[in-house]
Amino acid sequence: MQNIIIIDTGCANLSSVKFAIDRLGYNAEISRDLNKIQQADKLLLPGVGTANAAMHNLQQRELIATIRSLTQPVLGICLGMQLMTEYSTEGNVETLKLMSGRTELLPDTGLPLPHMGWNQVQFSTDEALFADIPVGSYFYFVHSFAVLPNENTIATCEYGVPFSAALHKDNFYGVQFHPERSGKVGAQLLRNFIEKI
Repeated sequence: MQNIIIIDTGCANLSSVKFAIDRLGYNAEISRDLNKIQQADKLLLPGVGTANAAMHNLQQRELIATIRSLTQPVLGICLGMQLMTEYSTEGNVETLKLMSGRTELLPDTGLPLPHMGWNQVQFSTDEALFADIPVGSYFYFVHSFAVLPNENTIATCEYGVPFSAALHKDNFYGVQFHPERSGKVGAQLLRNFIEKI
């Protein structure tokens, strides 16, 4: 059985991510213990709220250096994905710098913010994270800030402008949507991360 750790960022959606993994038949533990994090087979970095508050929590818990040094697969969810980039204009804070990119407020195109609800995601069928998920599937989003498409983008979504729905560099993966709230396709993505990455 894989050792799956959900990094305790102090954010509100930790238990819903844990329940989603438990429903797949795996056991995930929420922890901020540095040894448990370093010894995990797979890690998830969830986040809701603001980038500066989340970075403050990670700093207070002395997790930043540990996360940067991880070599096993890590999946960032929503704000967790944004924290993987270099910088967020939400509070103008340097983030984890695990990959290039900046998190910025979605441009005003007349659509309401936050971008909330189900939206279509486009991706390549050879991405292991999206294995057995139909291209153009709908996932659940709640966000006002986004990472515009860059060299690490492996999936896109459109809300007035295209933005990164998923990022990948080395052992770090991130999704802007909430797989734990995205029904069957979200469950399949979590299963893919655990079984195929």
